[in-house]
Amino acid sequence: MVHDAQLDFYGTKLATGSSDRTIKVYDISGNSYSPNATLTGHSGPIYQLSWSHPKYGSSLASASFDASVLIHRESRPGEWILVKAFVGLHEGSVNSVAFAPHEYGLLAAAASSDGRVSVLSHETDDSWTVEYLKDGPLGVNAVSWAPYGVLAPKEDGGSPEVAPQRLATGGSDNGVRIWTKSAATGQWEQEAFENASPDVGHKDWVRDVAWAPNVIPGRSVLASCSEDKTVIIWTQGGDDGADDSGKWAPKVLHTFEDPVWRVSWSVTGNILAVSSGDSNVTLWKEGLDGSWTQVSQVEDVADDVDKGDEGVVGQQS
Repeated sequence: MVHDAQLDFYGTKLATGSSDRTIKVYDISGNSYSPNATLTGHSGPIYQLSWSHPKYGSSLASASFDASVLIHRESRPGEWILVKAFVGLHEGSVNSVAFAPHEYGLLAAAASSDGRVSVLSHETDDSWTVEYLKDGPLGVNAVSWAPYGVLAPKEDGGSPEVAPQRLATGGSDNGVRIWTKSAATGQWEQEAFENASPDVGHKDWVRDVAWAPNVIPGRSVLASCSEDKTVIIWTQGGDDGADDSGKWAPKVLHTFEDPVWRVSWSVTGNILAVSSGDSNVTLWKEGLDGSWTQVSQVEDVADDVDKGDEGVVGQQS
């Protein structure tokens, strides 16, 4: 079973990770594709993949049930090298991996069923360091980086400061958490995730979180999906934010008929793709009045697939 499929930055390469412990890479040209390589090294199913920005070459990170993260890079067309193997990185399945915005450097974050998130940093001497964030005791299913941004200009006319690195996670305790790297201490600190409407939230495992690209200055938008069959859009700051207190305003995008496995934003941040357990991928767009409507649907032609296995993400905890 294929658990994840990811296009690279230019859309010219497609990578898939599956239960057979392999990663298959394809070259894309127009409407055709051709096999590029089959990458091995994991000893368990591969749950998620992430491409780095092309500034760092064709680098691909993979998260697996084997508690490890591997990073491969294409050295020449069709030839791949294993850049780094984080074997035994966690004490449980690694369910999600994501490269950071390239402006922060070559960084990746991985979320695990052991309740921790690891931040992997490539250093100038070509070594790697690992930081751990103790997130949720019941396990972490997803991780997403906030887009790169700058803070409001200073009153004295000085150059605006770069916004701190932020991460969002989704866990098996039904919660969404936000982490920020302190500019003062250099340590990761958990933000208080204040819900402007406490009666709105997930009531089952959060399977995925996705931070939207910056569209409105000062506004953060986050999508989360859950086994409770809902997708929630969380908004902080900006014209549509709850207020200036930093609280997150939730809005239920839709309640589906099956658990929702994956959410993904378009590059422009105005279209959200939702993958649910009914074998459908639906596209949603926000209107000027703040309401969300479905604009398209892609159906799976494999009607005989067992619904228990047809989610795009099949993490085991």
